[in-house]
Amino acid sequence: MKAEKPTKKSKAPNNTNGKHQDLEVKDAQIIFNTVWGELEAKYGRERLHFPKEMILLGGAPGAGKGTNTPFIMEARGLTCGPIVVSSLLVSPQMRQLKEAGQLVGDTEVVKILFEKMLEPEYEDGCILDGFPRTLVQVECMKLLYHKMLQLRSEFDHTEHHHNFRQPIVHIMMLFIDEKESVARQLNRGREVLIHNEEVERTGIGELREYRATDADPKAAQRRYKVFKERTYDALQSLREVFHYHFINAQGSLPEVRQNIVKELQYQSSLELDPATFDSVRILPLASEIVSHARQELVKRLDIYEFEHNEEFHAVIRFIEEDIMPIVLHHAISGSAHVNSENPILESPLAMAMLIDIFSERGYHATIDLHKIEIPQRFDTATGEIECRMKRVWRIQIQFRGSELRRG
Repeated sequence: MKAEKPTKKSKAPNNTNGKHQDLEVKDAQIIFNTVWGELEAKYGRERLHFPKEMILLGGAPGAGKGTNTPFIMEARGLTCGPIVVSSLLVSPQMRQLKEAGQLVGDTEVVKILFEKMLEPEYEDGCILDGFPRTLVQVECMKLLYHKMLQLRSEFDHTEHHHNFRQPIVHIMMLFIDEKESVARQLNRGREVLIHNEEVERTGIGELREYRATDADPKAAQRRYKVFKERTYDALQSLREVFHYHFINAQGSLPEVRQNIVKELQYQSSLELDPATFDSVRILPLASEIVSHARQELVKRLDIYEFEHNEEFHAVIRFIEEDIMPIVLHHAISGSAHVNSENPILESPLAMAMLIDIFSERGYHATIDLHKIEIPQRFDTATGEIECRMKRVWRIQIQFRGSELRRG
């Protein structure tokens, strides 16, 4: 990948940290190479095990990233907590930048984040809350992805190959408009103040972090502007590279979570290693079978009626006389078990007919054959026992039972 051309220096904010931002390197390739070189020197190439799955979670202030993170983790089966980039940047200088509504330098962010992702608990996957937020960080993310592919190829036929799996990157954008964002920020500030006052008064509970921007409408607007001009555009630029999910977070929490579930549904072609996918794709998907199941059932039943009429009606009589009385007796439970020695079930076609007939009527039927040896004659001279084989078909019928109201 070609190195990004140096971007223009951002205008220094009206605070004492202007010099820091003016002097910062803005070339993504230089930043990445510097950070990567330090990691390789510290850990060695064979130990640079980055998460297999990375969900880059972005959103406007107040969009609900923290609220929805546990739900996203559940949807993707992640057990480790999210990596919240802002919580990693805790030095006094970085805290001062954040309080002023500015962004911490790209080099510091990339370095501390990449090292955090190497911790063993994130091996299977992690959520990155607040990364990338700038175009430089975007380019560093692309470079990391390609470096992971390079390492995977390099260690493919070595003892370390299982540590370098096919990487998956999801971009998840929780979006709300400016009016909603400002309202939620200010409301959050009020809730934190009330909570902290109650904790200080009673000594019960823990104090929550209070953000100065959550009490100032203009500061809240500035935070949203920074999000739209930098973070939003940065993540948008990745939609052509990684799996991009745009989530409308304006609605209620259940609506937002429904959107998330829909977006994060498992897709084998995207998540499996290409070799693994090629191995299993010869088997049909359940969804493909189900989509044509009704039409196929209709065809089979018509064939039974017109091409195997006698056997078809014999099976119907068997169901009506031997099975349905037991099913009716278990109408409340919705599950009936029937044992039968009827020779009609010796025919595989008859068994198929039985299952299809019950399916057409809204039941689910399964049949298992059990063979039992029954003593028939005992030879007193030799002590030999002669047995006959008893064949018993165990038929299980399941359906929606009846609900009883009590009270």
